[in-house]
Amino acid sequence: MESASAALRADVVLVGGGLANSLIALRLKALRPGLRVLLLEREPTIGGEHTWCHFETDVDAAIGGWLRPLIVHRWTGYEVRFPAHRRSLPTPYLAITSKRLHEVVSRVLGPDAWTGIAVVDVNPHQVTLADGRRIVAGAVIDGRGARRSKRLALGWQKFVGQDLRLSAPHGLAAPIIMDATVPQTDGYRFVYVLPLDAHRLLIEDTRYSDGPGLDRASLGAAIADYAKAQGWTIEAVEREEHGVLPIALGGDIDAYWQEARPQVAEVGLRAALFQPTTGYSLPDAARLADRIAALPRITSASVRACVEAHSKATWRKRRFLRLLNRMLFRACAPEERYRVLERFYRLSVPLIQRFYAARLTWRDKARVLIGKPPVPIGAAMKCISESSVFGGQDA
Repeated sequence: MESASAALRADVVLVGGGLANSLIALRLKALRPGLRVLLLEREPTIGGEHTWCHFETDVDAAIGGWLRPLIVHRWTGYEVRFPAHRRSLPTPYLAITSKRLHEVVSRVLGPDAWTGIAVVDVNPHQVTLADGRRIVAGAVIDGRGARRSKRLALGWQKFVGQDLRLSAPHGLAAPIIMDATVPQTDGYRFVYVLPLDAHRLLIEDTRYSDGPGLDRASLGAAIADYAKAQGWTIEAVEREEHGVLPIALGGDIDAYWQEARPQVAEVGLRAALFQPTTGYSLPDAARLADRIAALPRITSASVRACVEAHSKATWRKRRFLRLLNRMLFRACAPEERYRVLERFYRLSVPLIQRFYAARLTWRDKARVLIGKPPVPIGAAMKCISESSVFGGQDA
């Protein structure tokens, strides 16, 4: 740890040790090894308690290559289950754990990965710590999670996940990305299951809800009930994670960025960079890390300009996904939301892949909308305008 007698210096200070800043750190050290990159994390470990997953088709081969050291699990396909439809799909699915992220980032940054650090002030050229130390840097990047704003209308994906050790092999060969055969509670509810080894599973109980309140005890009990219903006997709960992720319904991205502190570079969920429907943030975080590392000069101003422009462009490209979200959240009763996903999972594998990658073509968009709608037509029409989620006011 550095002396507190004077301001410390670094080329880049990353405030927050979550996924976005961790990937930025790895790309900067890989492409610009001469930079001193300092990462500050409030908690004892980098990445907290999380599992980040993505489909292999969500990112290009180059990004997939540099993400490889972080990958802990890879499956060749996955399964979905709905009351009237069950399907196996062949798209490879990959998982990164916070434990692996902590190991890799700590190894790459060495003594410049600081944990247990409280930050009290962030500005474009300086970070002030709770113990009074100041860190001066050419670039300060803020990745401390989502920033709440009335300029964005959101639904919520809430979940509790548990790593479970079972008393006997579970027999599951591939992940279950959505099991919506469970009772529909607090919005669209499904269970997500990752086979970690023959006796271990990560089971998450997930709700697409109108509010962000999370009853961890209730969802934990629901996980136990689900395991019992599948014939699995839990020997131990080895780890638990939880989260509340934003699902974008609408918003004014320009006004959102005007609310941010001038010249401070914000990344990750704070930059509104996530797949609007799934809440997946890893592909966006990886692409942004590449963009930042490739900048001619790494300064707070250059990173802020890069991220803001990328965030706005990405938000506008994903207008159609927000329309689908409004139909999901506003055009049908919460207990009927599963029907939208059930219908979606009857579409072609390539279209489903492009949906998750947020790269739908105009033909894909037409195909998603053509046919018998799973929501009432009148309610769907009211959702067409993005301003509809702001009570009719302009977004």
